[in-house]
Amino acid sequence: MGELNNNIPSAATAAELDQILVSLISRFIEAMPGKLDSEIEAAQRLLCQYLGADQSSIWQIQADNMLVLTHLYRPFGGPEPPRVADAAIMFPWVGSRILRGEIVAVPQTQCLPAEAQRDSQTWAHFRVRSTCAIPMSAGGQSVFGALSFDNTETERDWPAEILPRLKVVADVFAGALVRRRADEALRASEERLAMAADAADAGLWTLNVDTGQLWLTEKAREVSGLEPGAVHDLSSFLVSVHPDDATAVRAAIARATENGGQSRVEYRRTRQDGVERWLASHGRMLQGTRLITGVTIDITDQKSTHEALRQSNEELQRLRELLQQENLYLREQSGLVDPYGAIVGESEALKRVLADVSRVAKTGSTVLISGETGTGKELVAQAIHDRSDRRHRPMVTINCAALPPSLMESELFGRDRGAYTGAMTQQKGRFESADGSTIFLDEIGELPMELQAKLLRVLQEGKFERLGSSQTRTVNVRLIAATNRDLATMVRENRFRADLYYRLNVFPMTIPPLRERRDDIPLLVRVFVRHFSEQMGKQIDTIPRETMAKLTAYAWPGNVRELRNLVERAVILTDGRALRIDGPQGMESPDAAVPQTLEEVQRQHIVATLERTGWRISGASGAAQYLGMNPTTLHSMMKRLGIRRPGVASVVANAN
Repeated sequence: MGELNNNIPSAATAAELDQILVSLISRFIEAMPGKLDSEIEAAQRLLCQYLGADQSSIWQIQADNMLVLTHLYRPFGGPEPPRVADAAIMFPWVGSRILRGEIVAVPQTQCLPAEAQRDSQTWAHFRVRSTCAIPMSAGGQSVFGALSFDNTETERDWPAEILPRLKVVADVFAGALVRRRADEALRASEERLAMAADAADAGLWTLNVDTGQLWLTEKAREVSGLEPGAVHDLSSFLVSVHPDDATAVRAAIARATENGGQSRVEYRRTRQDGVERWLASHGRMLQGTRLITGVTIDITDQKSTHEALRQSNEELQRLRELLQQENLYLREQSGLVDPYGAIVGESEALKRVLADVSRVAKTGSTVLISGETGTGKELVAQAIHDRSDRRHRPMVTINCAALPPSLMESELFGRDRGAYTGAMTQQKGRFESADGSTIFLDEIGELPMELQAKLLRVLQEGKFERLGSSQTRTVNVRLIAATNRDLATMVRENRFRADLYYRLNVFPMTIPPLRERRDDIPLLVRVFVRHFSEQMGKQIDTIPRETMAKLTAYAWPGNVRELRNLVERAVILTDGRALRIDGPQGMESPDAAVPQTLEEVQRQHIVATLERTGWRISGASGAAQYLGMNPTTLHSMMKRLGIRRPGVASVVANAN
């Protein structure tokens, strides 16, 4: 087998694809039915060029599980695919998954399980070496086809980042095809209406305006659900008309009577069998008489088609807004997250953090991440999201400390037009944008008390209202929160709701500060130096030993963010190949890096005592005796301060 093409798109590349999708949605919303096929072929060509695919096809499912090839972009030739194929014979394995609504990405068509042998043979016959098939459906209806992208020359990976976006493409194509079907059905219905109006026995009726007597053909009785042979007048006819439509029927009769012209009305009528049907009646006053004559047809199917068309257009508009919103977040996040990696470190402490990430990622539970500023809480949140079932949509991030309280509610939950002075437009909130994904609330301790109850309701019920609206909205969002404050203390001081704290604290995680993870500082420094050297076009390949010793000994009150900024400044100032560091005050003398808090003093004193006693806690030579406390109390303090034996450190890179 050849080597797989692993050219996985970055966040910026994914944003470019989103821009293409937004453009495609706009074109398909405005496309005329007669130009739909050419628009689809142009879109297939554009996407093949972007994805590096050799061909693209659309198969639609007809009766008896037969596949009809309706659209094919194949610029390089090869064996001609059939226009009609039996799915059960040619693609039994992939066909069953497509019908279940699954995206089927196959990097190597000849490396599939035994049950896919027939599919592999078919792909081999048509020289397809790698393929990705996406189910097509519209408006939540059943799958009626599949969109595929194939490579015939090479095998390649289909990155997870592009699969949901290709599903959007398939949904856009599906919606456009459904709209064309609806348009064709509407035109056919209008032609039938014209034929019925010309036919003598096609639902014809006559109304005597003065007496109210009705004369109807048998076809008109059948359409209206009236008993054959019975005598009817306007009053008895209106009894079975829907109460909301009776006034419109009377108004249509009055228009025809007053101006002598044609009048049309649509209304609902309940037949004798209890079935409600939509009817359309056209009538006009016969010249020189008091008689209105016209024709009635059943338009129930036409109304259903109109409704399906409306839902399809609403779905397309929703997808368009969602892509624009997600593209905004991708651009924001591509500027926040460094491109050279997320988490760097080899320590046992970091391994414990990542183990917790793996445990909680698939659960969907709420996570509360604690740690000092600059320790990398957002990167840990992103790691949880990336390993979760929600990873196919971007994580939405909001910093609660960065927004004024007056704007916090509308930013989180959205607003309706006119919700407050200056609110000229409707705005979706971050929770709506994160529907089906993850929302990360950084600095949750800064959330105003008046919004904490609303956040608690979203967590418990998944429901909220936009600012200025009474309409309740429902979302499916996974919440990850972070803080550098002691929320438990804030609860005791009545500055944070206890019920919200307990709801957030389902799975707490603590990111240790950099001064407790010194062993990873050399690795982290090398990563930063390499990145900034490449960025600035410099060649720095030496870090003096004394420089690294100073970096490792420094207390780093700003944690990884401070280290990253210091290295960036050092690379700027370095002219040769050896890194030159002009460190912050206190770096020149490692002993000057004093603890910043009472808790840090306690921790360092306890650790020093444990090291002197060989980590013996109780007994005559134990640390508890030297510290003058009960061994049980010492155990509790060690747990609270995160003291473990041995305490090897970890570092989270790219902290924000």
